[in-house]
Amino acid sequence: MTAQTTIRVGTPAAKPSYDWVNGALARLVREKLRAADLRPTRQRVSIASLLFVAGDRHVTAEQLYAEAQALKMPLSRATVYNTLHQFADSGLLREIALYGAKVWYDTKTGSHCHYYDEDHSVLFDMEQDVTHQLQIKAPPGKRIVGVDVIVRLADDN
Repeated sequence: MTAQTTIRVGTPAAKPSYDWVNGALARLVREKLRAADLRPTRQRVSIASLLFVAGDRHVTAEQLYAEAQALKMPLSRATVYNTLHQFADSGLLREIALYGAKVWYDTKTGSHCHYYDEDHSVLFDMEQDVTHQLQIKAPPGKRIVGVDVIVRLADDN
């Protein structure tokens, strides 16, 4: 017994739709937001779905806004910026400030190091966390709360 597949030529493919109310991803995202003491509004669920659907990511607010626009998500630029700040404040994201005014958001919040490719404006994780090798001591009366290592790269010309 063999299975047959019918292919209809000229039939438009179904457009992907985002179900932020009942979809499985939306349910997982709402749980994640509640665990971070954030109310799962439609905007937060939409933005969190973009951020957390594909594993660890490094994005700027502008990149995320462009993704939302491409998917026709009804989000303003200000909402994206404000929500990313809320997510960083609640510990869902790690905020990484690079030179100038550019801020990147990292979904991997634990201690790790980064490369920044200046020629292609790409931030990505180093394979190894080298912060423990730095042997940094805090000044008297202070404690170290984090160490950010960003190695800047450029094309070899």
